[in-house]
Amino acid sequence: MRVPLTVAFHRLGVRRDGDEWIVGRVDSGDFVAVPEEGLRAIRLLQAGLGVEEVRARLLEETGTDLDVEDFVTDLAEAGLVAAIDGRAVPGPPSPRPTFPWLRPRHLRWALHPALHLSLLAPIGAGVVCLALRPSIFPGWDAVFWTEHGALVLLTWAAVAWLTTGLHELAHLCTARAAGVPARITLGTRLQFLVAQTDVSGVWLAPARVRVTVYLSGVAVDLAICGLALTWAFFMGPHPVLAWVTLVQVLRLANQLLVFMRTDLYFLLQDLTGCRNLYGNGAAYVRALLRGRRGTLAALPPRERRSVRLYAMVQSAGTVTCVAFALLVTLPLVVNLVLHAGRDLVLARDPLAMAEALVVLAVIIVPDVLWVRAWWRRHGHRVRRGAAAVRHGLLRPRPH
Repeated sequence: MRVPLTVAFHRLGVRRDGDEWIVGRVDSGDFVAVPEEGLRAIRLLQAGLGVEEVRARLLEETGTDLDVEDFVTDLAEAGLVAAIDGRAVPGPPSPRPTFPWLRPRHLRWALHPALHLSLLAPIGAGVVCLALRPSIFPGWDAVFWTEHGALVLLTWAAVAWLTTGLHELAHLCTARAAGVPARITLGTRLQFLVAQTDVSGVWLAPARVRVTVYLSGVAVDLAICGLALTWAFFMGPHPVLAWVTLVQVLRLANQLLVFMRTDLYFLLQDLTGCRNLYGNGAAYVRALLRGRRGTLAALPPRERRSVRLYAMVQSAGTVTCVAFALLVTLPLVVNLVLHAGRDLVLARDPLAMAEALVVLAVIIVPDVLWVRAWWRRHGHRVRRGAAAVRHGLLRPRPH
């Protein structure tokens, strides 16, 4: 007689999403959407019932004959199953969170509405000051506070990385307050090197918490920009504050590029009720290019409309962004590197050589980090493609 299959799960959380339930792990960010019968099957398995017992119980309760064994296989592939019949299911370890010593109890204030309202004060002050005296908004000439280009670049780099750290720390603190073990890493969005905070586990949180986590970085950016403008209004212009203002405005503008996975993209995805707007949009565009239709048939009607509209924005934005990188950014970077390299080789003044080294470092180091982050994410595809090409070239051909 066959022994009923027993299943042990990782620690799971659930949230209703329309007619389905989102089930997943906060620690790893692995989630699936299941119908009511699927959630009931998981609950019965968690209670210790065997697979065949669960199947019989569901058939009795709902009239649905669910293939529970296949269902368990799908859940295991999604990373939700810890063990089957007492044997551990292999899987990658959960990513180590950034600053693990920060506990939710330390950061409950990060989700308090009073804190969110208090951020309106510097933002509002900056708006009022700018409206009263528009000239406090710095032009590009204000940031060139010295004739030494290296010092200007160092100022820009320091301000950019410092404010980026505060932006990501806001995401980390709000996510950790919600019990999500967020992690800050370097990543890529098309040609851009970005710092990013993985807050995948917040998908199980209530809507208010999700929106707070998504917008926390933007709120900090706006507050910093407001403080810089207020200081300039009362104390006069300052080159560092000019860089702060311009860097924050550029970062806020970058958030509008929702054809990439920016903070506002995740807000848009949540508001439209889509679960993978970026992935579904890209798959839809690829299918159209191959002359295939019906790619969105598995999605609910409301998601199909959102994905079609987003796919238009995604494809147009991606093409424009890549074209700008190839036609504008790349020639500019090559020109700067060539000039700095020439100055480094030909200059006899130690100060000029030091400036050239700084320029090269500020340009090249982010590019190296971009390549490293891109390879970490896409390298396995490149290796797989190269292996397929080698296999095709080396395969014996029939005579």
